[in-house]
Amino acid sequence: MQQRDNNERRAAALSYKQGFYAPVVVARGTGVAAEAIIACAREAGVYVHESPELVKLLMQVDSDQYIPPELYRAVAEVLVWLQWLESQQK
Repeated sequence: MQQRDNNERRAAALSYKQGFYAPVVVARGTGVAAEAIIACAREAGVYVHESPELVKLLMQVDSDQYIPPELYRAVAEVLVWLQWLESQQK
C-alpha cells in the first residue's frame, strides 16, 4: 500500500499466511525506502494498493508485528477486494 504525503511517498507491506494470527507488517518506509518497497512488490507481481489513511495507520506498526485489531476490518476489505480483482483477471 502506498501514499503520497507532501510529495514524499510512504509505503507499507503486509504478509499473511494461513495459520497466522493476523497479517504482519513486513516492511514500511518513506521516500527512497518506500520507492524500493513499491518496486519490489511490482517486480514480484504483487498489486500495490493506494490507501492514504490505511498507510498512515500501518506506518505506526513496527515491522515484523501483527496489525492491531483496530485495522482488521480495513485490511480484510483490501484483501477481499484483491481476491476479487485476481478472480476477474482469470
